[in-house]
Amino acid sequence: MKMIDKVKLFATLRKYLPGLELGKAADINLEPDFSIADLYNFLQIPLEEIKLAYVNGIYCEPDTILKDGDEIGIFPPIGGGCN
Repeated sequence: MKMIDKVKLFATLRKYLPGLELGKAADINLEPDFSIADLYNFLQIPLEEIKLAYVNGIYCEPDTILKDGDEIGIFPPIGGGCN
């Protein structure tokens, strides 16, 4: 039985969900026992482009197993600022 999770990609990672409106989440059908790392692979996001992910507002490691209805946010490294 598939799960449906909401996935938001931020900043430069949005290119991995083409057509997704700014600030919106995509409903993605996933297999049971999918991890955050599996999701990265499923979306074809290179690991070096990822800084962190959260599930339901809580920071999670890549081996975190997802559950039906989870809300996932994935962020790239962010640069900027000045000394």
